[in-house]
Order: sequence, then structure tokens, then C-alpha cells
Amino acid sequence: MKTSIKGIRRVSAVAITAGAVLTAGAFAAPAQAATLPTPTITAKGGFVMNNGTGKSLFTKAADTRRSTGSTTKIMTARVVLGQPNLNLDSKVTVQKAYSDYIVNNNWASSARLIVGDKVSVRQLLYGLMLPSGCDAAYALADKFGSGSTRDARVKSFIGKMNATAKSLGLTNTHFDSFDGIGHGSNYSTPRDLTKLASNAMKYSTFRTVVGTKSTKQKVTTKSGGYRYMTWDNTNNLLGSYAGTIGVKTGSGPEAKYCLVFAATRNGKTVIGAVLASSSVPDRTADAKKLLDYGFKK
Repeated sequence: MKTSIKGIRRVSAVAITAGAVLTAGAFAAPAQAATLPTPTITAKGGFVMNNGTGKSLFTKAADTRRSTGSTTKIMTARVVLGQPNLNLDSKVTVQKAYSDYIVNNNWASSARLIVGDKVSVRQLLYGLMLPSGCDAAYALADKFGSGSTRDARVKSFIGKMNATAKSLGLTNTHFDSFDGIGHGSNYSTPRDLTKLASNAMKYSTFRTVVGTKSTKQKVTTKSGGYRYMTWDNTNNLLGSYAGTIGVKTGSGPEAKYCLVFAATRNGKTVIGAVLASSSVPDRTADAKKLLDYGFKK
């Protein structure tokens, strides 16, 4: 079969054009990456980092102190898990004071602990982090604080929370409560909360708990029988955003709607926080935007 000179020129021209397109595409990709648009979020503060490298990927008022709501409970869990010779299976008897606390605080979310039941420390951590139980937080503070009275033990535990914050270099963080229902001096920042969560995620028990969407726990009743407690995670990123591994929601009249979040994709973990978002759907949308952005950076 013969091919004319004109035909060869045409084929060559097509090949050159195709090559030019491929070359242009190769050079265009980095330019697109460099101009990745920064997301807009409704939250007043936000921070995202690469958990592996600690590199900052997004900031918005990242060092402005704000009320944190129940994201405070990340520190509650961290203090418990940092106790020497911790026995996660040791039992705690639920006191009336814990349920009274729920009744007396309008914004107190509950694990629905029942007075007289015996629950393990591990179960209390689930009750703390999934339904965000302030009663579970109270039980843990009472268990792991030092002192001859409950008030003294709670004060001691909050002292441990602040000592841990200092040891982790969280210079814009202070706690005056074990659960986030503050008394005028319970605050943190998106950057500090992200660093705290990153540290807490080093504990395998913490990772297991905050990555659990729902759990059914068998507890011993006052009469020596048993009952099952079912707790669902308030973090609706679990099951709705691929790769989500935690971490914790928060809300309150001053805190508005907060979320500390983390997800892993293709071996890369992105972790961050949004504070003072305007609603539950908005804080979820904010977190998803920041995770998407973090994975592209």
C-alpha cells in the first residue's frame, strides 16, 4: 500500500499536535494545584493539618480563643488514658450526683447512666465520646481525680487537664470543666484542639472509641443482673465521609457548633477543627470542605 508524502505530513502534524497537548497538560497540572481555591467555611475559626508531618494546610482565626463545648471531652479522655497503670476494665459505680448533674444543666448531653450500675472505665469512655455523656465525664473526673471529697477530686482532675494542656504546648487552652459546660474560663483554639486530638489519637483505645459509629455495652445493675446500653456517635462524618476516623462534636450557647475531625485516605491523615459554626449541617459541611481541601494540598 502506498502512502503519499502529503499523507505522511498530515500524520506527522497530528502526532506533533497531540504531543503538544500532552506536554501542555503536563505543565498545566502543577499550575492548577498551585491555584487550588481556599474553601470558605461558616465557622468563625478553623484549622487543618497533615497529621503525619504536622504541616498546616488551612487556617481561619486558628489561634483565636473560643468556647469549645463538648470537644473539651477529648482532653477528658486524654487525661484518663494518660494515667499510669490504667486498668480499662476497672469498675465505677454510677452515683446519683452524676445523674443530678444532667438534670441541673440544660445543655448537658447524657449517656443515660443509671444510678447503682457498675460500668467499666472503657465503657465510660464510649459513653463520654459517642453520645457525649456529661454524666460519663463526671464519673471519670470523680474516679481519676485525687481528694477526699467529690468536689476535690473534680477540681484535681480539671487541674490534670490543664497540666496536660501545658505539657502539650497548648498555650491558648484552658479548662474549668470536665465536659465543656464552662464557667467563664473554658476555651481553646482550632489549632490547639487539632494538636490535642492528634496527640490523643496516638492511644489505640482512643482511636477505637472515636472511630466507632455505634456500640452496645453490657453493664452490671445494682441488683447484680445486667442491662445493655446502646450509644450512637454524634459525629455524623462517620459513615458519610469516606475515611473518617474521628473525632468529636461540641455545641453550646456560646460555643455554637464545633467539630474536631480526622480522616485517612491513601495513607494520608488529615486532622482539623472548626469552632463556632452556625448549625449541625454547617459544621459537617465545613469539615467536609476542609478535609477535601486537605487531601488535595
